Amino acid sequence: MRRQDKEARERYLRKLEFIRSAARSSAFESLEEKKTAIARAKIDIKFLVERYFSHYATAECAAFQIEWAALLKSDPNFTGFCKWGRGLAKSVWNNIIIPFWLWLNEGKKYLVVIAVNEKKGIRLLEDLKAEFECNPQIIADFGEQKNPGSWGEELWITKGGFIGQALGFGQSCRGLRVKEKRPDHFSLDDLETRETIKNPKRQDEMVEWVEQELLPAMDGEFERLVFCNNWFAPVMFLRKLHELHPDWYVHEVQAYNPVTYVPAWNKYTSEYYRNKEKRMGILSARAEYNHDAKPKGKIFKPEQIQWATLPRLNHLKIIVGHWDVAYAGTESADYNAVRIWGLREFDFYYITSFVKQTKMREAIVFMCMFQKFLPPSVMIHWQYESQFWNGEVERTIKEVQKMTGVILNLSRVDTPRIKKYDRVLSLQPYYQNGRIYYNDKMRSHTDTQTGLNQLYGIEPGYSGHDDAPDADEQAIKFLEKHISAGSEDSGYRAGKVKRINEAI
Repeated sequence: MRRQDKEARERYLRKLEFIRSAARSSAFESLEEKKTAIARAKIDIKFLVERYFSHYATAECAAFQIEWAALLKSDPNFTGFCKWGRGLAKSVWNNIIIPFWLWLNEGKKYLVVIAVNEKKGIRLLEDLKAEFECNPQIIADFGEQKNPGSWGEELWITKGGFIGQALGFGQSCRGLRVKEKRPDHFSLDDLETRETIKNPKRQDEMVEWVEQELLPAMDGEFERLVFCNNWFAPVMFLRKLHELHPDWYVHEVQAYNPVTYVPAWNKYTSEYYRNKEKRMGILSARAEYNHDAKPKGKIFKPEQIQWATLPRLNHLKIIVGHWDVAYAGTESADYNAVRIWGLREFDFYYITSFVKQTKMREAIVFMCMFQKFLPPSVMIHWQYESQFWNGEVERTIKEVQKMTGVILNLSRVDTPRIKKYDRVLSLQPYYQNGRIYYNDKMRSHTDTQTGLNQLYGIEPGYSGHDDAPDADEQAIKFLEKHISAGSEDSGYRAGKVKRINEAI
């Protein structure tokens, strides 16, 4: 036996052993109790999971998982995207639980699981195959399902009429059938890879294969097509498919709320996702878990960010904190952005920031706490745009100042008449010429990474948040005034327009 075959066999035996040792059977049920339980499992998928797949139920079924299953059950011709964040059990639900539930209700099933290659497809499909082979509750309720004459790796048929088949992406689907039966359910699992997202031509080929090979392979009463993938990149064949077929259902679930960190599924905690962001970096974590895939920057790029040791604050000529005010504090609202910068000679140093979708009170608390713990020899100038001033802002500032014992002496600055995009773009020459430095201690700081994320998204026609870059521009504009007149930097600033045009 070849080594790969031996490893595959050992892997499958381990799965069988896991099911035998972990799954349970209601051995002392009467026939009537068994019939009642099966009838309930047909309509209550949460109960079905508890009865047949308790060994997978390390946490209670989430509402979004139950909702997704109900969508597929209610529509025999369902086509859609299971757009769940990483770790939300996409494969377990779409390759095991839901197909079994549909078979239980509809009496037949021809499931084809498609992965990046046939080998991975076999691995995904064998989870359900192992359940049919040795799950004690399935055997107790429906009898032995292993069919020795039809129990291959890439194709198997249970005694109860469930057909399972594994394919690799791109393999021919033409003529797929078992006797008179053709596939009625395709599950495409984790097809997008780091390699495919770099290859637009390959993505177009994948779209074409789905439309011209896969869809025509179904023909019958049931024609379900499901894509299981987290959307971790800005350009993916899944996104292209959705653009071409806007009527295909998108069931999106973020793994956690990016504002409150409340998890979508109680299997995880808020602290779990905070730690993920800290270890992975906010951009990577939110792309993997929340589909928040941002471009790497067409104008402002990661390679332009210089990380450096921050000079002692009392060695900076002047320090400013600019507050870009937001009121709502909701997931779709603008960010409260407080960006603190300092000037040393001709260079600008990013010190720290507060960039969150919160109500303004939290931003004011941040400013007060920052000022409170400054060395006595250091002074900071606070400012914000006059357009945001109203009675509620004034009242909240006074409340927080009284609570913290800090007087901020916030200055109102006039609202710039230049378009925001043009103002932010005026920072590009400073990045190009190495005049901007970021505090090295803030590399893993969530708010710092959020600000950089917004900066990278600045490009012609952008539609994302820009609160942090806007505050940066206002802060640096203030610091520019304190560069000594007649210094070598004067000529540099006079040549800004030329450099901006080069950046575009």
